[in-house]
Amino acid sequence: MTPRALYIPHGGGPMPLMGDPAHDDMVAYLKNIEDEIGRPDAIVVVSAHWEAAAPTITAAPQPELFFDYYGFPPETYELTYPALGSVALAEKIHHLLDAAGLQPQLDHERGFDHGVFIPLMLMYPDAEIPVVQVSLVDGLDAASHIALGEALRPITDDGDVLVIGSGMSFHNMGAFGSAEHDEQNLEFDSWLESVCTSSVTDEATRRSELVGWESAPAARYNHPREEHLLPLHVCYGVGGAAASRSFTGNVLGKRTAAFHWS
Repeated sequence: MTPRALYIPHGGGPMPLMGDPAHDDMVAYLKNIEDEIGRPDAIVVVSAHWEAAAPTITAAPQPELFFDYYGFPPETYELTYPALGSVALAEKIHHLLDAAGLQPQLDHERGFDHGVFIPLMLMYPDAEIPVVQVSLVDGLDAASHIALGEALRPITDDGDVLVIGSGMSFHNMGAFGSAEHDEQNLEFDSWLESVCTSSVTDEATRRSELVGWESAPAARYNHPREEHLLPLHVCYGVGGAAASRSFTGNVLGKRTAAFHWS
C-alpha cells in the first residue's frame, strides 16, 4: 500500500482557532478533511516548525503541546489536543530512515508544535488518532527532504498512515495581508500547481523542478526561507507521483494551496 500524503497550510499561530476571517477558507477546508479523505489509522506530521541536525522523531507515549507562538491571548496557551503518540510507529520510522542512511534520532521529550496541533484540532478534533512528528533537517536541502519522504513510503505496510506536510505554500511574513493575491504570489502558486499536479510530467522532471524550486517565478518572494515549503517535498517523496490540488483559498491575504497524494 502506498501511503497517503497531504501538504496543508496551518496558518498564523493559533489564529485559525480565534475566528480570524483571514483564515476562514483554510478552516473550512481543514474541517472537511475527514469527509474528503477519510480517517487514517495513524498520522505522521512533518511541520515547518521543527528543524534538527538529523531527522528526529517524537517517541513519547503522549506528547504534550509546545506553544511555539508569542503574543497571543492567554486562552491560546491553554489549548489541549490529547492525542497519543505511538512508540511503535516512531521506532518503525527510525528503522526506515536509518536503513536509508539518514541517521535519524528519537526524541522522548519534545511535544507537538503548533504546526501539528492547530491543524489537527480542525481536521480530527476528537484526538483519537495516534500522532508522530518528524522534523525537518538543518540546511533545508530540497533533495534531502524528498529523500526523507521516499524513505517513509513503507510505513503503511501495517495500516493506513497519513503523512501530513504542515507548512504554507506562501510564507513571506512581510507581505501577508498586503496587496491581496499580488502577481508574484499568483505566479509562484501557478508554477507550484503545474509542477505538482501535471499528469504528463515524468517523475525525473518533477523531482528536478522541486529540487530546483528557487528558479521558479518569484520563488524567494514567496519563500524568503524555505522551511514552510519543504514539508511539500517530503510529501512528494512519499507519494512519488502527481498530486491533486485539494485546496485553493485565501490565507492572510495570499492565495494558498494544499495538495493530496492518494
